[in-house]
Amino acid sequence: MKKLVLTLAIAALSAATSFAQTATWKVDVSHSNMIFTVEHMVISEVEGSFKLFDGTITSDKADFSDAKIAFTVDINSINTDNEMRDGHLKGEDFFEAAKFPKAEFVSTSMKSVGKNKYKLTGNLTMHGVTRQETFDLVYRGTGMDPYGNTKAGFKATGKINRQNYGVKWSKTTEAGAVVSDEVQLTVNIEAAKQKK
Repeated sequence: MKKLVLTLAIAALSAATSFAQTATWKVDVSHSNMIFTVEHMVISEVEGSFKLFDGTITSDKADFSDAKIAFTVDINSINTDNEMRDGHLKGEDFFEAAKFPKAEFVSTSMKSVGKNKYKLTGNLTMHGVTRQETFDLVYRGTGMDPYGNTKAGFKATGKINRQNYGVKWSKTTEAGAVVSDEVQLTVNIEAAKQKK
């Protein structure tokens, strides 16, 4: 009897260990995007994106509630569909991309706020400054693509204040600030599970 109990215990432990193996997911850039929006002269909005970025997600749980997330963004890949404006944003008035070519986010916690909904908190480093930021994250599900790869979808939204990162260029008109301090962020991620 003791031998049977011991065998069952070992089998259960083995199954639990197997289930708890950490899965690693890499961002599929061709099916993801990173978009920002700022107010222009208070009366309108301008949207832009970063075309080059990379990210890794690791998790033991199927619902990603214990996920650890890390992203890197290439500042020089900024695109607002206006070459002159993009050059200005890369320059000394804004990102100083020659000096600070990367922005990075490393998560520190995932707090559940509902089914597949989380508050994602982490350290954002941009323009040489690191600050803690919290974003709303939705896990949108997992599925298989036509090539047999397992994919998971996520959407993160939130806002940051560019002044907090030393991006301080500012001019005003009668209507108000030419470029708002508040920047709205939307990140749509499709991540591919890495095969062992």
